[in-house]
Order: sequence, then C-alpha cells, then structure tokens
Amino acid sequence: MTSPPGPPRPVNRHWRFTGWLLAAVWLFFLNIPFTTALHQPQMWRRLVGIGSLVAFAVAYVLIFEWSRARRQRNLPVSPGRARLLIAVLLALGLAGIPGTGGDWLTTLVFVAAAAVFLLPSVEALVVVVLAAAAPPVTARLVPGWEHESTLVFAVLLASFAMFGVSRLAQRNSELQAAQEEIRRLAVAEERARAARDLHDILGHSLTVVAVKAELAGRLMELDPARAATEIADVERLAREALADVRGTVGAYRGVDLASELAGARSALAAAGVVAELPESVPPLPSDRDELFGWTVREGVTNVVRHSGARRCVIRVEPAAVEVRDDGRGPADQRGTAGHGLAGLRERARRLDATVTVARPEDGRGFLLRVTVPAADPEGGAHL
Repeated sequence: MTSPPGPPRPVNRHWRFTGWLLAAVWLFFLNIPFTTALHQPQMWRRLVGIGSLVAFAVAYVLIFEWSRARRQRNLPVSPGRARLLIAVLLALGLAGIPGTGGDWLTTLVFVAAAAVFLLPSVEALVVVVLAAAAPPVTARLVPGWEHESTLVFAVLLASFAMFGVSRLAQRNSELQAAQEEIRRLAVAEERARAARDLHDILGHSLTVVAVKAELAGRLMELDPARAATEIADVERLAREALADVRGTVGAYRGVDLASELAGARSALAAAGVVAELPESVPPLPSDRDELFGWTVREGVTNVVRHSGARRCVIRVEPAAVEVRDDGRGPADQRGTAGHGLAGLRERARRLDATVTVARPEDGRGFLLRVTVPAADPEGGAHL
C-alpha cells in the first residue's frame, strides 16, 4: 500500500517552475501548425487555427502538471478520467483543422505523449500506434495533405521519452513513499526505546521505594531510628528516579554496572534478601558495561518484586553476567513475558548477546544470564 496522501515533494518554487517548463518547452513543435494558421487568407480560419492551438497548448500543460502533482501525492489517475483528458486534447487538435489543415497532425505528438503518461500500458500503446499511423493514412485519404515521415518519428520519439519520464516519476514516488515509511518506523522505534527505558528505570526504582516504604512502616514503632533511615533512602531513590527520567528524556542518562551493583545491594537488603555480589568487576567496554548494568537492574527488580527469594547471587565475568535466586522461578521458561525482559533482549541483540531465562542447575529459583559472543582480547575468554 502507498503512504497516505500528502503535499507533493519538493514544493519549492524552483521545482514548480521546472515542472511547468518540462511540459511547456515541447510546445515549440507547434510552430508549424501555428505558422500555417497565421498565413490563412480568411480571418475566421486564422482565428480558429490560432485559438484552437492556444487552447491545446494550455490544456496540455495543465493536464501534465495536474497528473504530475497527483503522482507526487501517490494518488492514482482513474482510467476514465485519463481517457476523457486524451479525448479533450484530440478534440482541440481536430478543431483547428479549418485553420491548420493537415498540419494539425503535429498535435498527435502531444496526444501520444500524454497517453503514455496517463493511460495504462496497453491503452497507451494503442494510442501511440494510431497516432503514428495517422499521418501516412490521412495523406492517402485526404487530398492536399502530405505525408511527412518525420512526424511519425516524432510521435514515436516523444512517446518513448514520455515513457522514461513516467517511469522516473513512478520510481520517485515509490522512493518518497519508502522514505516516509522509514521515517515513520524510526519514530515508532524511538518511542518504543524510550518507553522501554522509562519502564526499566521506574520499574526498578519504584519497586525499591515500595519495599523500603513498607519496611519503614513496620519499623516505625519498633525501631524509629532505622525507620527514619529507610525513609531517607526512599527520598533519595525518588530523587534519583526523577533524575533518571529527566536524563532519559534529554538523552543524557547512562547505566553502568558498578552503579547498578551498588543499587542492587541496597534494594536486596531492604527486601530482606541475602545478597552475594562481586566486590569488583572486570574492565569492560562501555557498551558491554551498560548491557550488564541493565541485566543486573532487571534481574534484581524481578527478585525483589516477584520471586519471594531469600538469597540472590550476582556473578560477573568478562563476557557474561548472571543473576540467580532461590525463589519461585520463572513463570515462562522461554523468558518471553514482561516488558523488562523484552527491553533487555532488544539491547542484547545490538551486541549479538544471548539472554537466558531458566531455573538454576539445582532446579530451584530463577536464573537470568546474558552472554556476549566473546570477550575482548584483554579478557581472553570465550564462553
């Protein structure tokens, strides 16, 4: 399907003038019948000849410009309307016979060219053949009309040239439609990416905020000092989430593994989950560091929100990161459910990484692992 109708492109004045000129420049070939009309001895014949030629020229230019504009808007020209326009041109050419005599046949060059531009291929071919055959046939049938072989050649040449112009216009229209579709898909992809980022940021941050707020509520009477600490953490997390959202909207936010591990330690402690985290991480390329940071964020969010786990282990290698717990395990063994995992898979695909969601070897809990094809030469390992 073609894209929705829109304004023709380009729409600048230079292109508009060029479009009109492309049709008008060929009207020079009407000079022969025009000269014949000017030299008619009778005034009425002179007026009929000149008037019909001027009307023919104006109609041809307007028809060409109108059809070109519709092509640029990806709007079809109905065959019925195209036949009517061709008939109008032919009628205007015939109307000039009293003033132009046999030279009216020059107008068939333009009729054939317009047919190629407007009509379906088979109908256009029929018109071209008839226009090319008209000069020799009428020369035999009408006394005083001379056969000019150059006119037959002009009909064929103009038709061939217009065929090239029409195909070029069609290709340009298709290219414009493809560019519009690419722009639309790019906007849709960017919106989806922003939505995934906001989901991942707020999903993690608000989960931790909710856990800490619940913990502070339980400690309000038992341990007011620790409850105040948890409330302070809630405020800090809320401010960080707000900063992340602003950073995402402004395209300034970055995620790194070290920061996510620090946040994971705080979130797991607030949820009462025993955490086993690496004390340090190996040096990683920036894109891999960001991917591993997103993995830790998504994995810890699932542990805190869904798993009911008592223990969580995060391991980082040069070419892999994994988050595992001893909770209920994945509801979907394929790991296709959830916006967070969908966003993580999209990020992993950019690095040709593999996302694994399964149960650990002992059959209990949840395992999220992201593996890149190979470590950098500094890391040396291939998984």
